[in-house]
Amino acid sequence: MEKIIGLIDAPFTPFYANGDVNLEPIPTYAKMLQKIGAWGIGAMAPPFPKISRVEELVKYCEEIAAGAPALPFYFYHIPAFNGAYLSMVDFLKAADGRIPNLAGIKYTYESLYEYNQCRLYADGKFDMLHGQDETILPCLAMGGAKGGIGGTTNYNGRNLVGIIDAWNRGDLQSARELQDYSQQVINVICHFRGNIVGGKRIMKLIGLDLGPNRTPFQNITPEEEQQLKKELDAIGFFQHCNVF
Repeated sequence: MEKIIGLIDAPFTPFYANGDVNLEPIPTYAKMLQKIGAWGIGAMAPPFPKISRVEELVKYCEEIAAGAPALPFYFYHIPAFNGAYLSMVDFLKAADGRIPNLAGIKYTYESLYEYNQCRLYADGKFDMLHGQDETILPCLAMGGAKGGIGGTTNYNGRNLVGIIDAWNRGDLQSARELQDYSQQVINVICHFRGNIVGGKRIMKLIGLDLGPNRTPFQNITPEEEQQLKKELDAIGFFQHCNVF
């Protein structure tokens, strides 16, 4: 099965103030993402009911993947969102051969050891997509981060691609500096309720207003928006970010 090389953006959903999906900005958004089309499908574990055993997770993914058997299926491992703190090595062992179109895992967790163990499973059979923008460089160093899916790529993609480019040309110092900078950007959005809230408002600041968040997410106030811009200015963000 073909593996993904490079970074894929996880886009925000544009909304109107009443909570309806706003399709109008999508063509402009798509120009930054280069193309539109379904290459694969993915799913994360539900927050309720909480999945607490590997067998439950495999069965859940098996039914979803069977809905589009001709497309590669990726499990989105983001346990901070759903509490599914399960062994991904055990998941691959249990799902291997049982989910025919299982392509791999989008791994968004702090354990670089487990990430690498998954990458090494069955001689690298599965595609281990890097999902934590804070740690691209160490995963490159371990030899695993050939592809990735990220949220901060929406507005900080130039910097994140720069990390990969610097690593590929052997410029470790530049790669380290860019990784440090990407963490500065993430530190800022963490002051404003993370990527889904703070990051989405950054899109407005760089020229693509995708509207408010839907509940249960709390939207940034006008005063917080000014503070967000001030903190981004302080790290020179608008000289390095994506542009529309």
